[in-house]
Amino acid sequence: MHKLLVLVWMVMSVALPAAAQEVTARVKVMDNQLPTTIDKKIFRTLETSLTNFINKRKWTNDSYKLNEKIECQFLLNLKSVIEQNVYEGTLMIQSARPVYQSTYQSPIVNYQDVNVVFKYVEGQPLEFNENRVSGSDPLVSNLTAVMVYYVYVILGYDYDSFSLRGGDEFFQKALNIVNNAPDASKITGWRSFEDINRNRYWLTENLINNRYALIHDFYYNYYRKGLDRMYEDEATAREEIFNALLQLENINKETPNLMIIQFFMLGKSGELIGIFKKASPQLRQRVAEILGKLDVSNANKYKQELK
Repeated sequence: MHKLLVLVWMVMSVALPAAAQEVTARVKVMDNQLPTTIDKKIFRTLETSLTNFINKRKWTNDSYKLNEKIECQFLLNLKSVIEQNVYEGTLMIQSARPVYQSTYQSPIVNYQDVNVVFKYVEGQPLEFNENRVSGSDPLVSNLTAVMVYYVYVILGYDYDSFSLRGGDEFFQKALNIVNNAPDASKITGWRSFEDINRNRYWLTENLINNRYALIHDFYYNYYRKGLDRMYEDEATAREEIFNALLQLENINKETPNLMIIQFFMLGKSGELIGIFKKASPQLRQRVAEILGKLDVSNANKYKQELK
């Protein structure tokens, strides 16, 4: 299954929708785990509808050039049918940020939401109203609420990486969705008590909590003062990135295992190792220690690659 998802992910990158605003999204709906008795063409319709819903919507008040559009991917993997027209699955969200004077795209969001439940009937319009997030049918509204929530998260992180606290507006919009989310017994992921520090509620809480405000400085320092300067002055850029990691280490010391820290570390091990491969032995050792605490699952990898 994992190999199949990876293959689909690669195929998705071949073609992009022609029309877009700030966001250029690729959307794929996987239905191979559902019963063969279901007419699967409904999910091709859903795929197209979701792609148009995201790409044709105006998300900000800013003007974007074609090369400035934020590229992202949504992989909706349907796992079961709860009742007629009601599906349960996971949603993989990925977005990348271009690095100045390079062809490299740095991953900025690489997260799998495991709590996606929604109702969909072929041909039904996909609607979302900021002032009425829950809509008239929570199970129908939950799909667009989840998708819009993650578009705002993507925008928030992207803006944070270009200007200090640049993403605040979008994190507040994500908070509005959390506060007014569709509510039904089958719907999960929006409330604090459902998952211990690991769902949409907690990601948003971490992002708007002043106690963790340093995370926004971290993103700006890591991307704008660090990665974007690698081309012109690699040593100075590496130092800025190291200083940014010290900020992240301080946040982790104060409150270990925060979701926002784990959110950043997802898919970052290769990039971080590449950045510090050429550093001094002392710096490599220090970075390996920091990263081993921030990203425990890859601690041995950092230790081996940065020794």
